[in-house]
Amino acid sequence: MKWDPAKYVQFGDYRVRPFFDLTARIHAEAPRHVVDLGCGPGNLTATLAARWPGAQVVGLDSSPEMLARSRDHAAAAANLSYDLMDIAGWMPSGGTDVVVSNAALQWVPGHRQMLPAWLDALKPGAWFALQVPGNFGAPSHTLMRELAESDAWAGRLAGVLRHADVVGDAEEYLGIMLDAGCDADAWETTYLQLLPGAHPVLEWVRGTGLRPVLAALPGDEAEEFEAEYSALLDTAYPAGAHGTVFPFRRTFAVARRRG
Repeated sequence: MKWDPAKYVQFGDYRVRPFFDLTARIHAEAPRHVVDLGCGPGNLTATLAARWPGAQVVGLDSSPEMLARSRDHAAAAANLSYDLMDIAGWMPSGGTDVVVSNAALQWVPGHRQMLPAWLDALKPGAWFALQVPGNFGAPSHTLMRELAESDAWAGRLAGVLRHADVVGDAEEYLGIMLDAGCDADAWETTYLQLLPGAHPVLEWVRGTGLRPVLAALPGDEAEEFEAEYSALLDTAYPAGAHGTVFPFRRTFAVARRRG
């Protein structure tokens, strides 16, 4: 599945807010090695390099299209680099001080089973901060799945979309972190995004959750699916006088290894 970096950052001001709410809870003072798991186009990884100028900051992502956008950021900061890597094959080194994963682990099957090993590999005092979607039960996602599972589309889209169990809730992540010998904090936030323009929720999900459908269908069928899905979204998220309100629920968890 290819990613479209331009579409992903279309609602950049809305999408970056959870990142800063997450990283504000990391109280590392002078880390030496910082990793951003699933860094996307790299713009937010660059803010970590600016926050900790004494650290070597590396962004990892499995999408060549996304990483192509990171080159300018890497050129502008001597302590910043990016590598192509599948998160599922990654392990922290003994020198890793901070790990950030923002809106990426939902794409990694089995990440909740991997998390204890990642935490166990961290040295005492190291941090691990994650943020994943908490809105798989929202109309934006349930309507997409229901349409994909309908008689008209099931034959072409069976097994393409993820379901709510691809991520845990805040309590589950908190338990994993505490069991791993960490001090931990977990919470959920619902942002009420006010989106402008026509069919804004469709535009939003085109950059993320709808990508597997678009990748699985030829162009004409993708357009047909989008048209049906868009009509459902317009009913679920009606435009108001000030725009379309889109509740955007996120799950956060931050751990610090004891010792």
